[in-house]
Amino acid sequence: MILFRKFLNIMKFRAICLIPVCFLSTPQPALSQTSVLGRAALWGTDQGLYRRDQTGRVEQIWSGGKVLKIIQTNITPPSGNNRTSASLSRWTLLTDNGILVSNDLKEWEQRSQGLPRKVIKIFENGEKSFITTVQEIKDLEIDRENQDIMVCAVKDGVYLTRNGGQNWQNLGMPNFRSNGIKAVTTITLPGGDFTVLCSHSIYGVYYINPDKNGAKWIEMSDGLEKLETTDNADEVSDFTVILPSGVYASQSFRRRIYRLDWESKTWDPLWQDDTDFGTVDSLSTGKNNLRFVHDGGIMEIVLPNGGEPPPKPTEGSQGQAAGSNRQRVSKRQDLIDRIKAFPSNGQKLNCAVLGENIFRSGTDIISLSELWLLDEGPGPIKPPATVKTTAAAANPASTASGKDGLYLPVNHAMDPTSLKPYLDIIEDRKLNMVVIDMKDDYGRLRFTPENTSITGMGRVFRPVDIEVFLDTMRERGIYTVARIVVFKDPEAAARNGARYAVWDNRNNKSWEGYYDTRRKKTTEPPETNPALVTAILPDSDPNYEILRTWYDEKWVDPYSEAIWDYNASIAEELNRRGFDEIQFDYIRFPTDGANLADARFRWQEAGMDMDSAILSFLRHVRARVSCPISVDIYGANGWYRTGARTGQEVELLAPWVDVICPMYYPSHFEQDFLAHDPPEQRPYRIYYQGTKRTRIISRGRVIVRPWAQAFYLNVSYDRKYYNEDYVRLELEGVRAAGSGGLTYWNNSGRYEDIP
Repeated sequence: MILFRKFLNIMKFRAICLIPVCFLSTPQPALSQTSVLGRAALWGTDQGLYRRDQTGRVEQIWSGGKVLKIIQTNITPPSGNNRTSASLSRWTLLTDNGILVSNDLKEWEQRSQGLPRKVIKIFENGEKSFITTVQEIKDLEIDRENQDIMVCAVKDGVYLTRNGGQNWQNLGMPNFRSNGIKAVTTITLPGGDFTVLCSHSIYGVYYINPDKNGAKWIEMSDGLEKLETTDNADEVSDFTVILPSGVYASQSFRRRIYRLDWESKTWDPLWQDDTDFGTVDSLSTGKNNLRFVHDGGIMEIVLPNGGEPPPKPTEGSQGQAAGSNRQRVSKRQDLIDRIKAFPSNGQKLNCAVLGENIFRSGTDIISLSELWLLDEGPGPIKPPATVKTTAAAANPASTASGKDGLYLPVNHAMDPTSLKPYLDIIEDRKLNMVVIDMKDDYGRLRFTPENTSITGMGRVFRPVDIEVFLDTMRERGIYTVARIVVFKDPEAAARNGARYAVWDNRNNKSWEGYYDTRRKKTTEPPETNPALVTAILPDSDPNYEILRTWYDEKWVDPYSEAIWDYNASIAEELNRRGFDEIQFDYIRFPTDGANLADARFRWQEAGMDMDSAILSFLRHVRARVSCPISVDIYGANGWYRTGARTGQEVELLAPWVDVICPMYYPSHFEQDFLAHDPPEQRPYRIYYQGTKRTRIISRGRVIVRPWAQAFYLNVSYDRKYYNEDYVRLELEGVRAAGSGGLTYWNNSGRYEDIP
């Protein structure tokens, strides 16, 4: 359950404030909105693309996967061509199976050739096979002046096409180790070069001029509001272009919209509200307006002068403060009502296109995506409607929501006497859930399996009587979660001659991470943790030596289908025997060790990466478990849109699990992170913002149930501030974020500090 602090070195920063320059005006009635919209529409769900014509007839016109974005562009038919008006529009879909293009909404052509592929390994009945598909595309935009120019982004690269997707050029990404691209766009400003922009979840906005020799990504984040106490711009969610005025941008975790001043390479504030947290996405432009989706609604800004900036003051004039030319801002309730009235067969809408007659070229249409945000208004968050499973009897995912509990060390559940103090705490603190190890951090099975294949890979150690334990919990109405430590597993790593272990390619043996400490030679015995293996190595300076310390971790290969099957068999049996939920911890790759570069994964198949290994495992176990599934993730992977180093990318995990449990332990972040005045509020800030950010990144598809720190760690902030209020503030932050619960973690089972 450890989130190593060095993962978050990027979070050191200074704080700045953004002064509001534009405010909501009295809502302005949209001109003939109801009549202008007409009846025709297109909309996309997880089941495909739907169409309603002018007569009101609804039909599904594509059923090949999730439709995430719909883009309409106008095409000019050859001279003398008598094609119908419908053929004058080109439709481009962003789906979970790549990019599709059609001129008639009937025949669809794949335009994903040359984009990176993702390989998923399937393991069924002892046989393996593979599914190859397009890697998840984070964003897609079409150039406003040339519809054959498109740009898209995957997690770690930006791709450009100049022939409508027939082939794609890899533009790379800003030079950082962490993936996390969110949005892209293109523009050629008057008298300027063709430019591609992208936003990165951690590092801000960058641009590149791909037609220039030696083109490189250049940062352009000045003016964007930063994450407090850091020096990085908070994530930009979307771009849009209004010609000839330029580029507009919005932010994912604060309600802000900006206009780019290209001359100064600065983002000028255009609009913001007074909320402490919020999301703006799906910027959609009209002739002189800018529409956007936010958490809870759709709004529209009327842009004076078609979005042109006010003239710069001449010498000697008083001039105007930036943004003082107030914009008219109104809520588009008509769009909200129209979208929510679409028949969706129980699926949430992802995107929609509306207008007077969207099937006739040249008419003003409204294209919106990220429509899940419409259900994210103030108040408690609604849990997903159903468990994500292929099993016949699916339990409601709402059974996993609203659960507050604690981690129960299995050694304290062996008999009624040792268990009673925890039952008392649960009752006194009004908790309703326990998480207990069934396969622990040392790979030991803490129950007696009925499936004999399980004991062929693992070792039973001091097992708890499952039936007695579960009966005790049921009598008290306590929700039970079986924790399974997945890929950190010394027992399985040693089996069959270390066949399934992560391998040390340099030393030709099982890999173990270590760190080195250089120190002066001494005759005194070293001060070391007796639980850790150490060695003294020579240094180039004879007066010094190297103390090498191995982490108390041994890992199995996350690409191994045998390891998947082993852990899935455990989960399947625990589900059958009565646990309410299965929780996977250490469902990630190893992240620590000076020798991490020596780690090799011998079960990795061609085309697979960390993300596809984790997804392949979850796909395998999802088909065998009918109860809710939760996963524990690093706090950084819940805070940022990245699976860097771990394979734990929230956007990719969300379709396969029901609950995500980020470890937002304040002790594990950099100690000045969010520690601005008053610093005592830091635990609240981390849990409030973190919980909301994970929710947004998952697109509302999962319950977010953070792990709360209920332990002291000898770091600077904890030394000064750790007490009962510290833990209480964590709880209050989670509650204020509208979360579906939390779990207190104390490895030794000491819970006197919880409120």
